[in-house]
Amino acid sequence: MKQAPAENLEKAIPAAANKRATLAVWVATFGGLGYFPVAPGSVGSAAGLAAVVALSRLPIATIWVSVWAGIAAAAFFAVGVPAATGAERYFRRKDPGHVVIDEVVGQMVTLLANPRLNWKGLVAAYLLFRMIDVIKPFPARRLEHLKGGWGIMLDDVAAGVWSLVAFSLVVRWLK
Repeated sequence: MKQAPAENLEKAIPAAANKRATLAVWVATFGGLGYFPVAPGSVGSAAGLAAVVALSRLPIATIWVSVWAGIAAAAFFAVGVPAATGAERYFRRKDPGHVVIDEVVGQMVTLLANPRLNWKGLVAAYLLFRMIDVIKPFPARRLEHLKGGWGIMLDDVAAGVWSLVAFSLVVRWLK
């Protein structure tokens, strides 16, 4: 027996909404890294660090590594805002811990001025971002209260900017 078109439409809408939610959660958890059982935010930061390290291995001038890392961070931000909003709806809570695309972006921002570092520099930049992300200096704490994915993403971008400035000052001071 064939279903009437209206019945098909009613079944298709929840299926389409479910696929959108699944995609949003996949993006917001950065391919599932947000499901790591311990410190998923730290794992997300490590993924951001790994992305910049991968770009730093390209045979291009350092300035172009920074440019490409900035483009990648901006792209992750652009898809992260709606994905984080969808993940909030999916998990039914504000800024769910499984959402780590914000940490990926924040860590990438931290490394924009210094994308080619030795392992000690990478560890220092990683730990600095994690500390500033937890402390949330102005305006990060305020940005966290914005609605949906905007609040989730922008507080980590602010922490990334703080980390970028602090880390760059330390690197310049040590030279």
